[in-house]
Amino acid sequence: MTTSAKTAAKKKNSGKRPSTRQRHSLASVRKKPERTTHRWSHHVMETSDAMDIQRDIFKTGNAQEIADSLKRSSTRSTRRKGSPFQSAMSMLNFYINRAGRNLPKSRKSTLERAKKRLREAFGRKP
Repeated sequence: MTTSAKTAAKKKNSGKRPSTRQRHSLASVRKKPERTTHRWSHHVMETSDAMDIQRDIFKTGNAQEIADSLKRSSTRSTRRKGSPFQSAMSMLNFYINRAGRNLPKSRKSTLERAKKRLREAFGRKP
Protein backbone atom coordinates (compact mmCIF):
# COMPACT_ATOMS: atom_id res chain seq x y z
CA MET A 1 0.00 0.00 0.00
CA THR A 2 1.39 3.40 -0.93
CA THR A 3 1.63 6.35 1.44
CA SER A 4 -1.20 8.24 -0.24
CA ALA A 5 -3.40 5.13 -0.06
CA LYS A 6 -2.68 4.77 3.68
CA THR A 7 -3.51 8.42 4.27
CA ALA A 8 -6.75 8.05 2.34
CA ALA A 9 -7.67 4.94 4.36
CA LYS A 10 -6.98 6.76 7.65
CA LYS A 11 -9.14 9.70 6.61
CA LYS A 12 -11.88 7.32 5.56
CA ASN A 13 -11.91 5.41 8.85
CA SER A 14 -10.88 8.14 11.31
CA GLY A 15 -14.18 10.03 11.43
CA LYS A 16 -17.02 8.97 13.68
CA ARG A 17 -19.61 9.55 11.00
CA PRO A 18 -19.94 6.90 8.26
CA SER A 19 -19.31 7.88 4.66
CA THR A 20 -22.13 8.71 2.30
CA ARG A 21 -21.90 5.29 0.71
CA GLN A 22 -22.06 3.59 4.10
CA ARG A 23 -25.02 5.72 5.18
CA HIS A 24 -26.94 4.83 2.03
CA SER A 25 -26.26 1.15 2.50
CA LEU A 26 -27.42 1.37 6.13
CA ALA A 27 -30.61 3.14 5.09
CA SER A 28 -31.60 0.31 2.81
CA VAL A 29 -31.16 -2.21 5.63
CA ARG A 30 -33.38 -0.32 8.10
CA LYS A 31 -36.94 -1.48 8.35
CA LYS A 32 -39.65 1.03 7.67
CA PRO A 33 -42.26 1.27 10.39
CA GLU A 34 -45.41 -0.64 9.65
CA ARG A 35 -48.52 1.39 9.16
CA THR A 36 -50.97 0.84 11.97
CA THR A 37 -54.69 1.34 12.04
CA HIS A 38 -54.51 2.83 15.53
CA ARG A 39 -55.74 6.39 15.49
CA TRP A 40 -54.68 8.26 18.58
CA SER A 41 -56.87 11.24 17.70
CA HIS A 42 -59.94 9.00 17.60
CA HIS A 43 -58.98 7.66 21.01
CA VAL A 44 -58.67 11.22 22.34
CA MET A 45 -62.08 12.13 20.99
CA GLU A 46 -63.63 9.07 22.60
CA THR A 47 -61.91 9.19 25.98
CA SER A 48 -61.02 12.84 26.45
CA ASP A 49 -60.83 13.88 30.05
CA ALA A 50 -61.68 17.46 29.16
CA MET A 51 -65.43 16.94 28.80
CA ASP A 52 -68.05 14.49 27.65
CA ILE A 53 -69.38 15.47 24.25
CA GLN A 54 -72.39 14.18 22.40
CA ARG A 55 -71.51 11.20 20.21
CA ASP A 56 -70.92 12.03 16.52
CA ILE A 57 -71.89 15.67 17.03
CA PHE A 58 -69.22 16.83 14.57
CA LYS A 59 -70.40 14.45 11.86
CA THR A 60 -74.08 15.28 12.00
CA GLY A 61 -76.09 18.38 12.68
CA ASN A 62 -75.80 21.96 11.64
CA ALA A 63 -73.56 24.71 13.01
CA GLN A 64 -76.05 25.84 15.67
CA GLU A 65 -76.58 22.29 16.99
CA ILE A 66 -72.82 21.76 17.22
CA ALA A 67 -72.30 25.05 19.06
CA ASP A 68 -75.17 24.39 21.47
CA SER A 69 -73.96 20.87 22.21
CA LEU A 70 -70.39 22.00 22.86
CA LYS A 71 -71.55 24.82 25.10
CA ARG A 72 -73.79 22.48 27.08
CA SER A 73 -71.01 19.90 27.46
CA SER A 74 -68.33 22.38 28.44
CA THR A 75 -70.43 24.20 31.03
CA ARG A 76 -71.52 20.94 32.68
CA SER A 77 -68.04 19.45 32.77
CA THR A 78 -66.17 19.51 36.08
CA ARG A 79 -62.99 18.00 34.64
CA ARG A 80 -61.94 20.80 32.32
CA LYS A 81 -58.84 22.83 33.04
CA GLY A 82 -59.72 26.08 31.26
CA SER A 83 -62.87 28.10 30.93
CA PRO A 84 -65.95 26.53 29.31
CA PHE A 85 -65.34 28.60 26.18
CA GLN A 86 -61.73 27.47 25.92
CA SER A 87 -62.68 23.82 26.31
CA ALA A 88 -65.46 23.96 23.72
CA MET A 89 -63.39 25.86 21.16
CA SER A 90 -60.41 23.59 21.78
CA MET A 91 -62.46 20.48 21.10
CA LEU A 92 -63.88 21.95 17.90
CA ASN A 93 -60.44 23.04 16.66
CA PHE A 94 -59.00 19.66 17.55
CA TYR A 95 -61.57 17.92 15.39
CA ILE A 96 -61.02 20.28 12.44
CA ASN A 97 -57.24 20.00 12.62
CA ARG A 98 -57.15 16.22 12.94
CA ALA A 99 -59.60 15.69 10.07
CA GLY A 100 -57.30 17.73 7.84
CA ARG A 101 -57.56 17.10 4.11
CA ASN A 102 -60.09 14.32 4.63
CA LEU A 103 -62.73 16.81 5.74
CA PRO A 104 -65.04 17.80 2.86
CA LYS A 105 -65.28 21.53 2.15
CA SER A 106 -68.99 21.62 2.96
CA ARG A 107 -68.39 20.02 6.37
CA LYS A 108 -65.46 22.31 7.10
CA SER A 109 -67.54 25.37 6.33
CA THR A 110 -70.24 24.07 8.70
CA LEU A 111 -67.65 23.61 11.45
CA GLU A 112 -66.23 27.09 10.82
CA ARG A 113 -69.76 28.50 11.18
CA ALA A 114 -70.06 26.50 14.40
CA LYS A 115 -66.98 28.31 15.72
CA LYS A 116 -68.64 31.63 14.96
CA ARG A 117 -71.86 30.51 16.68
CA LEU A 118 -69.88 29.25 19.66
CA ARG A 119 -68.25 32.65 20.09
CA GLU A 120 -71.69 34.27 19.95
CA ALA A 121 -73.12 31.76 22.45
CA PHE A 122 -70.42 32.67 24.97
CA GLY A 123 -70.77 36.40 24.30
CA ARG A 124 -67.38 36.76 22.63
CA LYS A 125 -66.77 39.20 19.81
CA PRO A 126 -66.20 37.60 16.39
